[in-house]
Amino acid sequence: MKLSPNELRVIGCLLEKERTTPDQYPLSLNALVNACNQKSNREPVLELSESVVQETLDELAKKRLTREESGFGSRVVKYGHRFCNTEFSELQLTEQELGILCVLFLRGPQTPGELRTRTNRLCRFDDIHQVESALSSLADREDGKLVLCLPKEPGKRESRFAHLFGLEQEVSEFLSLGTSQEADNAGRSQGDNSAAFVAQGSVNEQLEQRLKALELEVETLRSDLDSLRSQLGE
Repeated sequence: MKLSPNELRVIGCLLEKERTTPDQYPLSLNALVNACNQKSNREPVLELSESVVQETLDELAKKRLTREESGFGSRVVKYGHRFCNTEFSELQLTEQELGILCVLFLRGPQTPGELRTRTNRLCRFDDIHQVESALSSLADREDGKLVLCLPKEPGKRESRFAHLFGLEQEVSEFLSLGTSQEADNAGRSQGDNSAAFVAQGSVNEQLEQRLKALELEVETLRSDLDSLRSQLGE
C-alpha cells in the first residue's frame, strides 16, 4: 500500500480521532482539515487547504481507504477510514499495532520509548517490552513487513522505527537503511566500530537531505497552487 504524505496525514488523523474523540467521528471536511494542520502531535506541521484535503480524500476513496457518511438529520458529509479493522479492509491490527502506525503516520520515525509515550491516548503499553513486541509483530508479518528498524543515530541509545506505507522511492530508501544497519551490525561484531559509525552518519545525512528536498518541493507546489488560485480569482 503506497500512500503519499498527504494521504498518510489524512489516514493518520482519521485513525487518531476515531480513538481519541469517538463522539465526533467520522469527521466533517472542516474538522479533518483542522486535524491535518494541528500544531501539536504532528511532524511536520502542515497547512493543507480544504481543497487539497478534499482531493486527498477523493484519491483515498478510489483506493477504497475512506468512506463518506452523513449523520442522521444532517446534510454535512463526514468521512471515515477503511484502512484497517473494518469489514472492507484486509488489514487487521491489534489496538497496540494500530496505535504505533497512527503515530508513525503523524510524526514520522520514532524510538520505542517515544512510541510508548506518544500512543498513550490511543492504546496502553505496560512497559517498553510490549512496545518492542508490537513492533516485532508489525515487522514480521507474513503478508509483508509494515515497519522497519532504522540505523541507530550517533550518540542515541535507541533506534527509530519507520512505517513502510510511503511512496515507492521512500520505502526503497528505508529498506536500504535497514540493509545498512545489518551491515553495520556485522561490522561491529568484527570490531570495525569506526567504519560502522561513519556509514551510519552518511545514511543520516542522506535522509536529512532527502527530507529538505521534499520540504522544498512542497513549498514550491504550494506557491504554484496559490498562484493558480489567484489567477482563477479564488
